[in-house]
Amino acid sequence: MLAESELLKTTEAAVVAGVDVQNVNKLIDEDILPKELYVQNEGRRVLPGGCAAINFYIHTAGILDAMERRRAIRLLSPRLRELLWSSPASDLEQDWAVQNQFVTIDFKSVLAETWKRLHRLAAAHDTVASDPHILGGTPVLKGTRVPVYAVAAQVAAGVPLERIREDYPSLDDEKIELAAIYAKANPPRGRPSPSRIKLLRGAKLDARRSFRGGKAL
Repeated sequence: MLAESELLKTTEAAVVAGVDVQNVNKLIDEDILPKELYVQNEGRRVLPGGCAAINFYIHTAGILDAMERRRAIRLLSPRLRELLWSSPASDLEQDWAVQNQFVTIDFKSVLAETWKRLHRLAAAHDTVASDPHILGGTPVLKGTRVPVYAVAAQVAAGVPLERIREDYPSLDDEKIELAAIYAKANPPRGRPSPSRIKLLRGAKLDARRSFRGGKAL
């Protein structure tokens, strides 16, 4: 049995796959994502290899039809299931091609892109801390008292990085990006209190703004 640390919540899987969380749930609901690539006990959890399958299915919709995409995922599912967070780079450099008559699909670039985002998510989690003695346990960027969701709200509102740095001098572009990734992967429950989100004057929060994504076809 896989350790829970090897599984991702649907919101985390969406970030790693580069899609909206609705796409993740839709691929599960419609049996497009093979059952061996996710578990459904107390909530849905997706394997890292499942994120690659989701990435492939959504982002090749304009190139391949649904049947061809599903066939490729089904053929590669046993290998994708074996991929973990800690899988060596050599596993990703193997032959990941699937051929069907005159069509050859190479999963290698999909895997590389997915694993890059997987490790950015890991870096985001490592950059955030929650301490009951600091802002009542509100997640903050380590070494600061800057609330993660306040920074992420500014990013979502389209506030330029230089203006966010001016507002939070202790942050650099890297920490700002990781804050946005963390918030996307771990959305707060309910509507956040206005006191928890700090926007610069004139900035507007656009709830529709999100990471790269698309609709399942």
